[in-house]
Amino acid sequence: MKAEQNQRITQVGPGTPGGELLRRYWQPVALLDEFDPALDPAMAMRPVKAVRVLGQDLVLFRDAHGRMGLLDRDCPHRGADLAFGRNEGDGLRCPFHGWKFDATGQCIETPAEPAGSSLCTRIRQRSYPVQAKAGVLFGWLGAEGSVPPPLPALDCFEAPASHSFAFKGLWHCNWLQAFEVGIDPAHASYLHRFFQDAALEDSYGKQFRGASAGDVGGERWPMTRVMREFGQPEISFTAQPYGLQLTALRKMTAELAHVRVTNAVFPQTFVIPLSETMTITQMHVPVDDTHNHWYAFFTSFDAPVNQDTMRQQRLATVTLPDYIPKSGRHNDWGFSPEEQQTRTYLGMGEDDINVHDQWACESMGAIQDRTREHLGTTDKVIMANRRLLLQAIDTVANGGTPPGIADPALYGAIAGPDTVDGIAPAEGWQAWWQAAVRTRRAAAPWRNAVFEQMTTAPQPEAAGAK
Repeated sequence: MKAEQNQRITQVGPGTPGGELLRRYWQPVALLDEFDPALDPAMAMRPVKAVRVLGQDLVLFRDAHGRMGLLDRDCPHRGADLAFGRNEGDGLRCPFHGWKFDATGQCIETPAEPAGSSLCTRIRQRSYPVQAKAGVLFGWLGAEGSVPPPLPALDCFEAPASHSFAFKGLWHCNWLQAFEVGIDPAHASYLHRFFQDAALEDSYGKQFRGASAGDVGGERWPMTRVMREFGQPEISFTAQPYGLQLTALRKMTAELAHVRVTNAVFPQTFVIPLSETMTITQMHVPVDDTHNHWYAFFTSFDAPVNQDTMRQQRLATVTLPDYIPKSGRHNDWGFSPEEQQTRTYLGMGEDDINVHDQWACESMGAIQDRTREHLGTTDKVIMANRRLLLQAIDTVANGGTPPGIADPALYGAIAGPDTVDGIAPAEGWQAWWQAAVRTRRAAAPWRNAVFEQMTTAPQPEAAGAK
């Protein structure tokens, strides 16, 4: 890749081509948990947070009526930082001269001005639409006055609160290299290789520790065993309204194959299986060019999610209130040469594979230099996604509509999407996995009505594998 192309797809600030594309999509700005006094006691007195998204400094606050305001941080009077403002219930007041702004950004008081002054009626701080979905607050950073598209009917947004859980973490690298790990089907056999398999009974909430659907001779295999023993997947992808559907096929025997179906929801989300009954929808949200937050949505198609267990498993790996990982470059991501020789391929822990991905992404540098890489056959999805990204950037730069979930015309065609990790008949594995996900979806206590309408309506012929 040429240096100018790498710059084009990694820059996210206002006015950059890549940043203008990403501003056409709703962006997560905070977890609802971040306003929970049980996790951050400061929120009991002052529910105000400084946030940085797409290279913009913003302030997010909740007023006494529960309304969320997302405003530019620099006070429109003389530029002081509103993240230190006084939350007075009806608005956020700048301590510099007392100017107060409500959740819409309207200035409602300028107390130092002469009596009878109407200055405040003419002052409005730039504000951004906010909505809560699946435990996350989303902000719309598009051009002022633009109409945001509806959030798509993805499973993570359709499932009730009882069947979902959200978490996040900060990585010190560009968003794109983090996202590309999530759409790389080959790396799981190496980066996440465990030399011993753990008990399936202790797999709840842990990625790759659960069993693949199906069995081998009546024996259920942990995902870790499949990944370890079959390291040369046949990778294919098909175009979908939301982006790309990815398939990694691992031939096990003449009769059996392991099939793993995941999805790339353009431009920054991937959907993968956590277990037979739970999926992960993960979004990589640029903080700026050299940092990103990952937001993970866990969706259950079976029993309600044990949110306390999921939360405690993950809180052990970060520091609050900023969700900064305890492992990182500063401590070699917890690397152990002894572990690398005896327990894991990487040597960076067995309980939290997020650290494995974090190392892969952060060790590339703050912004990966793609002019120095040498791609192989297993990188076909990476290459396809980069082409989509460059095309979409050009489309927006030329005044066109960005693809996928940013296009309101595609709303009715986007739902799910389905995932699977299972051991299937070598002949007819396509029919097997499609039947498996239909069965899982039919058994879910909740139903994605949009998905059901799509699957019962006549369907256009699917795009061929590339």
